[in-house]
Amino acid sequence: MDYQVRSLSKACSVTGEPLTPGTLCYSVLIDHQGALERRDISAAAWTGPPEGTIGVWQRIVPTPKEIKASQLDPREMFPYFEQLVEEAQPAREKLLYVLALFLLQKRKLQLEGSRRDGEIEYLQLSAADGGGTYEVRDQQLTGAEVSALQQELSKSMASEWAA
Repeated sequence: MDYQVRSLSKACSVTGEPLTPGTLCYSVLIDHQGALERRDISAAAWTGPPEGTIGVWQRIVPTPKEIKASQLDPREMFPYFEQLVEEAQPAREKLLYVLALFLLQKRKLQLEGSRRDGEIEYLQLSAADGGGTYEVRDQQLTGAEVSALQQELSKSMASEWAA
């Protein structure tokens, strides 16, 4: 069984204060009205596990530069993907392609097939929740290009997380 638990919050769920990079925080998983809910609590506000806690762990709040592609939340990335599709900017096509691959890997998108238009191949994708269909140009990228674009994507999201 897969459980979907969101990533670390930007703010303490008790005080509403921002979680400061480099500080200790506690994360708890709670059964709230039959649904799993994650709450992140600053060390200063921690008084012990809240009622209904299933699990608790602690971590150091990462600095934006520590956020990696593997830590990106596909639920947060999907709206960005849709935005890039709508903008249809040629300069962003490679980033769109890498984001599509990431969402395919995380099962937020499904590959329905592909189509050719002359020498250009397009991936035909659909949202896993049935929300929409998309076409993304296959960029034929090398491994190094994919890695560089993943880093760009991570930096972009890290700066948004820090904002």
